[in-house]
Amino acid sequence: MSNGDDDPADASGEADAADDAEEAGGAGESTDAAATPTLPDEATEESLNEYLNEIAERLDDAETEADLDDIDALLDDAENGLDEADLPEPDEDDEDADDPRGDLEDRIAELRDGVEEARGPYAEDVVDAIEAAASTLEDTEWTADGRDDAADAVDAFVEEASESVAVDAFPEHDDLDELVAALDAVADAVVDADLDPDDDAETIAALIDATDGLEAGLDDAEEWDDLETHEQLRAQGYYDVLGHYKDFPVEWSALKEHEARGNVDMILLALDSLESDFMERHCLEAFERMGKRGKTEASVEELLGRAEKRDQFAIRILGKMAAEEAIETLVEFVSEDSNPQLQKTVFKALGEIGAAEAVQPLANQLDPEGDTEDLVRPHAARALGLIGDTRAIDPLADALAESDSDDIRAAAGWALRQIGTREAIETVAEYADEHSFIVSTEAEKAERSLDAASATA
Repeated sequence: MSNGDDDPADASGEADAADDAEEAGGAGESTDAAATPTLPDEATEESLNEYLNEIAERLDDAETEADLDDIDALLDDAENGLDEADLPEPDEDDEDADDPRGDLEDRIAELRDGVEEARGPYAEDVVDAIEAAASTLEDTEWTADGRDDAADAVDAFVEEASESVAVDAFPEHDDLDELVAALDAVADAVVDADLDPDDDAETIAALIDATDGLEAGLDDAEEWDDLETHEQLRAQGYYDVLGHYKDFPVEWSALKEHEARGNVDMILLALDSLESDFMERHCLEAFERMGKRGKTEASVEELLGRAEKRDQFAIRILGKMAAEEAIETLVEFVSEDSNPQLQKTVFKALGEIGAAEAVQPLANQLDPEGDTEDLVRPHAARALGLIGDTRAIDPLADALAESDSDDIRAAAGWALRQIGTREAIETVAEYADEHSFIVSTEAEKAERSLDAASATA
């Protein structure tokens, strides 16, 4: 206890101690500020490297997103200091010369990458992974076993995720949509949990592990692409029509039977799966022989895709199928005078389809002043006859009267007879005395049609 006669020196010592304690206390309150690295106003290579060394240490010790935000701010300062620093430039003639600025830029970029690697994981990463898995489920063509394995992977994921967030999902194996809905429910639960990357780091990490397991499970589930072609065909019943093998390869025997039975989907399956010119040709020939019997939405889509690439075989088949869906595409090819063989195929197909939209474009091909070859014009005339539209009568009559080619004139006469109105037939009948045998033959047939019509009138 003090008696009031204390030595002044002692009192002075106590005062100094108090001052030291106060300073120490103040220093303790600003420890973080004192630990924050600072960069001189005029940075040098040495000071910048020291500054980056201190930032690297802070990165090693960072524990929260806020810590990482502070480091990003320090790196901003480092970049600004580097921009303003007067650093020596490397000798352009010396490939091995030092480049202080480039080296510092590399260090800053490396630390930036380190910050990004240290961040997260976030709840958003979990949701993104779940959405990617849902897309895989929907977009993949699973085998029967693969579908079950995929469903099991979803089951396991939902169960594991429910240990971290409140999930209300009970996936059904019977429907892929139910599995996708279950994944959507987990994603919604993660969003509703409002997980913080610092406070809920362990929960987010557990969910990330669960999504990794889901992805691995879906990767392991069997897809059709994982199977060999013959296994795919067998699994889808392609060979079921075979009682015994008659032709080699057996795929061809099955194809013939599918053609006979009108199994369009199986022919398309073979066309898509069997990557050989031999089977492709036979599949297309099967469709050509089937004609309208082979027309389905899927077969037209397949052939139209080929026709758009000017595949004449496909165009010919679309004509046999009378596929009106092909008219727009085929009309675009009518005027391709540089490819007369394509024109001939297109004209016939449009005629077989009965494409009224093609009447004027085809009639234009009869114009002797046009660029269409004379060898092609008869095919345009015959196509107009097959279509049978009366709007073609006048241009066909002009071709019959004015063309220098007997082939074109005879084709025009034939087309007018196919149109079959009295006006069209009378127009042809006028040429019964024509010097050209093929033209007069058409005229005589027209006369007989008129006589028959008069007899029954």
